[in-house]
Amino acid sequence: MCGLYFTGFLLATLLSVATSAARADDWAGPQTKEVFSASREYFVRVIPGESLGDTIGFAREKKGKYAAAEFYHRHPDRSYGLVAETILLNRVAPVEFFVSNDGRLAAIDNWHNVGYGKVVAIYDSRGKVVQSYELSDLFQDEEIKAFRQSVSSIHWRNGPAYIRQDQKTLLITVKSGGDFLFGLETGRFKYCEYQKETYRCRNTN
Repeated sequence: MCGLYFTGFLLATLLSVATSAARADDWAGPQTKEVFSASREYFVRVIPGESLGDTIGFAREKKGKYAAAEFYHRHPDRSYGLVAETILLNRVAPVEFFVSNDGRLAAIDNWHNVGYGKVVAIYDSRGKVVQSYELSDLFQDEEIKAFRQSVSSIHWRNGPAYIRQDQKTLLITVKSGGDFLFGLETGRFKYCEYQKETYRCRNTN
């Protein structure tokens, strides 16, 4: 009887540990990264920030510079020249970023803190913020609470993100059949999804 009790206890413990591990956040360290536009006319280099203490889960760590971006444009001789520098809204680094054929930058989410802070930020080709959004700007509170959460992230999107062929809109998939479209020139958005076989869109949270 004791053996059966111990076996059950051990199994429950292992399941608990496995569940905790599954919910924990394990991230590779942020690195300097470059992303090119589809035309190769522009690229943006993002240098990670040092404000780890501003991220959820690292309150005791150092606070410092936010992430920075360098904007480059191709010259007629095929070399690239720096045209602008800016400080991003990301404490450490965006999770993903994209560059349009006219040099605009779209940054999505925050390293180690998906769903927190500015989850979408759009910059013009000179590094000026066009528009930025937090989850509360895009969703109702009930919708945010329904997303899967881990130790330091709210997993609000499940699918690809990319600049569409028109080079004027950023698509972010939230779920199958549900996508955000952000205008890179204006920063305005709309969210569209299938509801009862009807494709419906909204432009507020």
